[in-house]
Amino acid sequence: MLRFALTRLTLIVPTLVGITVLAFFLIRLVPGDPIETMAGERGIDPARHEALRKAYGFDRPLYVQYGVYLERLLHGDLGRSISTSEPVGSEFLTLFPATVELGVAAILFALLLGLPAGIVAAIRRNTILDQGVMGISLTGYSMPIFWWGLLLILLFSVQLGWTPVSGRISVQFFVEPVTGFLLVDTLLAGDRDAFRSALSHLVLPAVVLGTVPLAVIARMTRSAMLEVMGEDYIRTARAKGLPPLRVVGLHALRNALIPVVTVIGLQVGILFTGAILTETIFSWPGIGKWLIEAIGRRDYPVLQGGILLIGAVVMAVNLGVDLAYGLINPRIRHGR
Repeated sequence: MLRFALTRLTLIVPTLVGITVLAFFLIRLVPGDPIETMAGERGIDPARHEALRKAYGFDRPLYVQYGVYLERLLHGDLGRSISTSEPVGSEFLTLFPATVELGVAAILFALLLGLPAGIVAAIRRNTILDQGVMGISLTGYSMPIFWWGLLLILLFSVQLGWTPVSGRISVQFFVEPVTGFLLVDTLLAGDRDAFRSALSHLVLPAVVLGTVPLAVIARMTRSAMLEVMGEDYIRTARAKGLPPLRVVGLHALRNALIPVVTVIGLQVGILFTGAILTETIFSWPGIGKWLIEAIGRRDYPVLQGGILLIGAVVMAVNLGVDLAYGLINPRIRHGR
């Protein structure tokens, strides 16, 4: 296990370097000048423009700028935002809990519905129930996030009035940030009304963001369960007269979870991608909305640092998923 973890960690370093290369150079292919964008409609005189370009190092060749950027990274410096002058790392840590809270709620929604749906579809193979579950999951997978989000807003927020349209909590509440996770902070503050407001704001974004992972998990669970249900040890367990729930839950599901856990790990990257659209639609103050605004402002340090940190988080989660295989099935040996 330790050898496997160390091997994976050595692979993370060149991957992070590759992310820095892509983030640094591809961002600069986007048309627009960050200095002019920062000046806005009032414009800026040429002398001031040139002075700012020199101050930010934009007058140097790209390879020199990249070398300076790497040198700062080695010292733990992600740079400062062009628009706010705040450290990129500090802004990321301030906004990241909101995205994590949304992502955790979305993946819990996907797991609570996707796993049972896939199991039931496998048990009731080739029935109307199976076809219905797979049809719904295909629809959910094909649904564009922005369109799905707007539909839910129109139905549940505008027509029925059950949920708020946007934001993270009603403006009437102020909760002192302790952990950054609003549901936790409202509980720590003992404010039940604020907790209910935060929860109601979380429901629709979590459903929208969790729809695609739900569909993927349901289909993968069905496929894995069908493969496992045909194994000899399952037939042996049934021949021994074990209860169906024990056969499915203990013997079949445990062995079918390996590919499902892999898919869940891969969904983390998709959650970050979907969070960009979801947070924009629902005005959710997280990393996705932060990056979208940075693109509009051509804020290179924010985009470079944000993409690098997200890549590091995704790789860390996938490493954790790989290490979890041994907990799910002790027969797996990572060192081989």
